[in-house]
Amino acid sequence: MKILHVIPYFTPKRGGDVNVCYHLCKHLAQRGHGVTIITTDFEFDEKYAKSIEKEGVTVIPFHCELNMGLFLFSPSIKSWAKENIRNFDIIHMHDFRSYQNNIIHYYAIKYSIPYFLQAHGSSTRIIEKKMLKQLFDWVWGYKILRDAHKLLAVSQVEVEQYKHMKINEDKIIVIPNGIDINVFKKLPNYGQFKKKYCINEDYMFIFLGRIHKRKGIDFLIRSFSKLIKERKDIVLLIIGPPSRYSKKVENLIKSLNLTNKIKIIGYVDEKDKLSSYVDADALIYPAIFEIFGLVPFEAIMCGTPVIVTDDCGCGQLVRDANCGYIVKYGNMDSLKEKMKLIIQNPEEGKMMSKRGENYIKENLTWNNVVRKIEKIYEGCNRKTGSI
Repeated sequence: MKILHVIPYFTPKRGGDVNVCYHLCKHLAQRGHGVTIITTDFEFDEKYAKSIEKEGVTVIPFHCELNMGLFLFSPSIKSWAKENIRNFDIIHMHDFRSYQNNIIHYYAIKYSIPYFLQAHGSSTRIIEKKMLKQLFDWVWGYKILRDAHKLLAVSQVEVEQYKHMKINEDKIIVIPNGIDINVFKKLPNYGQFKKKYCINEDYMFIFLGRIHKRKGIDFLIRSFSKLIKERKDIVLLIIGPPSRYSKKVENLIKSLNLTNKIKIIGYVDEKDKLSSYVDADALIYPAIFEIFGLVPFEAIMCGTPVIVTDDCGCGQLVRDANCGYIVKYGNMDSLKEKMKLIIQNPEEGKMMSKRGENYIKENLTWNNVVRKIEKIYEGCNRKTGSI
């Protein structure tokens, strides 16, 4: 099959949606499909793109003329779509409210090319820019959702988000995100991250992800402030690229007098990310409105215990596999006690991580995920006559 993937930006710094697109396309190309990614040159990572082009994937970045709150206006995509979209059997759109999806939707309908939409948790109007999102939905969004052949969700949390947008559940397919387990075959030695970032405390907790309001970082900081009153041999690291929300995080840390016990590291490369997992006594992922959350599973593959909230998509999988601790979002005492439990009973956390590693290898490898998606593609391929 000839498969087109559409995503507004292409840099690993943007997180999960780009990671998913990258690995899907890589494995589809390895399975013999012709795969093209169209994106914009906004924050375009040329090295990242070249690494997937070596796998046989074509990456085409169109110039971003205007950035309106990550609504990336790239008008040159129009002429390309008009001339080339008929060459594809399947279209896979990533994210939801984008200029690129709007253009590709128009030509997909015009030339009867079936497309899938994978919103990556962006379908509902939550947290910020609610009025702008509603305006997009009135003009384009509902049509994009309505005309999609199928909508891909990674968890039941995301299914409910689609249903909130008036989508029938029979149009939604649940396939969890995959994990590249090869990355974890050779892990860094213990202590490298602590040495590099001058961490001297006995116990190190980490958060890793985008610095965003819905990641629950304020909840984590306030819970940690309760634990620090009971013991001084701990440190919390917040690891992730800065954002507009970073200042609020910094101010909260200062207001609680925790500048010596909570360190904001910023963005780290893949090597340092693995080192942080290896050195951490636990990874804490306290997100709200999260549809999946890859980070806890990466930590588990490094043998690191995890604490996740019940309000994120990965919480259900963690609960099903009994491979981590679950806390209710906002319950600071519960999160404090789980952190304390990991310090007091490290063997239980390690046993959970081992169960999680086995679960991931059996259920969440990219080979398993791509086979499922490939089967869905084949079910609506124009050439099979089974749309």
